[in-house]
Order: sequence, then C-alpha cells, then structure tokens
Amino acid sequence: MKYTTTQKVFRIILGALMALAGIGHLTFQRQEFQAQVPQWLPDDPAFIDFVVLASGVTEILLGLAIIFLKKHRIKVGLILAIFYVLIFPGNISQYTNGIDAFGLDTDQKRLIRLFFQPILIIWALWSTGALTYLKNLKNKD
Repeated sequence: MKYTTTQKVFRIILGALMALAGIGHLTFQRQEFQAQVPQWLPDDPAFIDFVVLASGVTEILLGLAIIFLKKHRIKVGLILAIFYVLIFPGNISQYTNGIDAFGLDTDQKRLIRLFFQPILIIWALWSTGALTYLKNLKNKD
C-alpha cells in the first residue's frame, strides 16, 4: 500500500504522542491517569495503578509499532483504533464524575475532550491505511 507524505508525518506524530502518553502513565502523569480510571471498576488502589501501568505500556508499544512495524501498519492502526474505543469509558467517567485532571477542570472542557476520541480513531485508521483497507473490504461485498 502506498502512503502519502502527510499520512507518514501524521502517523509518526501519533506514534510519538502515544509513546509520550505511555511514559506519562508510568511516571509524571500517573496520578492524573489514575483519576481517569472509571469509578465502576474496583476501587482498590493497587488495581487502579495496574490499569494505569498496563495501559501505559500498551500505549508505548502501540506508539512504537505504528512508527516502526511497516509490514503491520494496517493491523496496528486497527488495534490502536480499538484501544481508543476501549479507553473511552475513562474519558466519559471523568466527565460524568467531574474529575479534574490534565487541566480539564470544568464540565465544558471535559465534554469537549469527549469529541476528540473519534478524531484519534480516524487519525489512527487513516494514517496507517486501515481506513482505505476497510473501505476496500466493504467495496468487495
């Protein structure tokens, strides 16, 4: 599959942002990520920390994969899009429970953030060619 220069640049940016977010999970933003763990999950601090650490490692691996695994870009794009769907409940929880984290200290800011998740999903699919792949699958039917 051929990729445009724009797709390549945006894929690398997304990968770098994912790796940085993953590092944040493990270090300097750990408490803020803990605040985002949905409140309907067990409230054991060790479990919450595990969720944050596991998602951080996952983000680092996905960030590196989207940049370096050329033969698997479409698969990585699909997995990353699914990952964004799976972590969305944390964003919803932050909004519905009025949790301040990442500078999102008003309901309006938290609500606006919810609209960025679909953008991330489309970004992952488009920049990896997964969106074209899915369209081609649909057209074969």
